[in-house]
Amino acid sequence: MSDAVKTVRDGAILEVTLDRPKANAIDLATSRELNRVWESFRDDPDLRIAILTGGGEKFFSAGWDLKAAATEEDADEDWGPGGFAGLNHPRNLNKPIIAAVNGIACGGGMELMLGCDIIVAADHARFALPEIHVGVLPDAGSIKLRRRIPYHVAVEFLMTGRWMDTEEARHWGLVNHVVAADQVMAKAREVAALLAGGPPLLYPAIKDILRRTETASEHEAFAIHDALNSVYAVNHSDDQKEGARAFAEKRDPVWTGR
Repeated sequence: MSDAVKTVRDGAILEVTLDRPKANAIDLATSRELNRVWESFRDDPDLRIAILTGGGEKFFSAGWDLKAAATEEDADEDWGPGGFAGLNHPRNLNKPIIAAVNGIACGGGMELMLGCDIIVAADHARFALPEIHVGVLPDAGSIKLRRRIPYHVAVEFLMTGRWMDTEEARHWGLVNHVVAADQVMAKAREVAALLAGGPPLLYPAIKDILRRTETASEHEAFAIHDALNSVYAVNHSDDQKEGARAFAEKRDPVWTGR
């Protein structure tokens, strides 16, 4: 990895740090590198959970590097197959990603956060999609935010570019956990360890169902569910039988991912 994107493996958990002082802004090269990281994570059978955080204490990420945008980069660049920073619309990435938001997440940095599945935020973190002030469309923010919080709140947020603190973010259900700044990674690792100890086939199936049924009616959603290979794999797995045996024998299950 480059100095801008650092990775550490800890068993089944991959920790990814975006580290571009001062604001962890993302230029074209960094976006493409993040795409490579997420694709490698997706394709590595030994990795099951990822944690994404920012370097330093002030910024998770300020999003698109506007200095690069002012001179050489356009909004419709090829940012990588998963879009800007790799999590706008990743392909078949059915492993859970935890955002450890250590500070300000704004613009594309907030969109990066929205691409994660579970969000742990430092109590001093703040959030904004301020693109309206510089004439840039927050593509992923416009698509994803109204699916995370009430429509009218999302529209006002997008059209004013205002800031949201962690208290409001928790009120709307935008973040899962708010902790002291020095506990962000500890909490994210706690959640990651909990997931890493669970049945390996279940989390990909859950993400697959959530992603594929997002706009389906309930009736359609069950039809989609019944046709998914990830669901078939769970229902015909040794792990499902192991779970039942462990329950009957009053012991912890031993998962094999098969």
